[in-house]
Amino acid sequence: MSNNRTMTKILALYSLTMAFFFLSGAHSARITFTNNCPNTVWPATLTADQRPQLSSTGFELSSKAFLSLDAPPLWRGRIWARTECSTDNSGKFTCATAECSTGQVACNGNGAKPPASLVEIFIAADGGQDFYDVSLVDGFNLPISVATKGGSGECRASSCPTNVTKACPTELQMKGSDGRVLACKSACTAFNTPKYCCTGTFNVPETCPPTDYSRLFKQQCFQAYSYAYDDKDSTFTCSGRPDYLITFCP
Repeated sequence: MSNNRTMTKILALYSLTMAFFFLSGAHSARITFTNNCPNTVWPATLTADQRPQLSSTGFELSSKAFLSLDAPPLWRGRIWARTECSTDNSGKFTCATAECSTGQVACNGNGAKPPASLVEIFIAADGGQDFYDVSLVDGFNLPISVATKGGSGECRASSCPTNVTKACPTELQMKGSDGRVLACKSACTAFNTPKYCCTGTFNVPETCPPTDYSRLFKQQCFQAYSYAYDDKDSTFTCSGRPDYLITFCP
């Protein structure tokens, strides 16, 4: 898992309210993945807290195609898509971006290798409040959005529709073997220092404010998490049993 404070805070909420969830019942949700990109992508899912993975942890999704998975009650995890994937002569499956390093289409409990654009979802109790967000804390590899279907409350969509790679500074660029810029790293991934990763003495909001790099991500995708403590404008909620619509290249 990446250094994403959103999910840490959600875990704390999860622990504090677990007893209530079991007493009141919980709801599952259908997550529908749509590929609006011109090329095939390979979506992947990762369940948090060492709970069982979804029925598919990775699959191929051609342009304009969609696929739905059911997430069980109290599911908490992340979703992303890999790009430019292929299988070599030995049968090993690899991808140019957001690789999960299993050698297979299925990620089998492995997370994405940054940079990767993420959607994070926490399904709450029956009638309770779900949390969800788009996160660029692990960098950016393709535009992505999350919206709800049904539910009550705010239930606003969150989207990063911009190709952030086009605005990526040289020092954050992830390039392929042919020199093409494939994705944009986060400053934490690129430099691995406490200042940019919000670790060590920088592990609280007061000592880990936005940086020029996180501001660049925020300018490109203002609804998405740009760094670990970007909570105010980037966490979204919906109650009343919503389903989720994930779109790649919205």
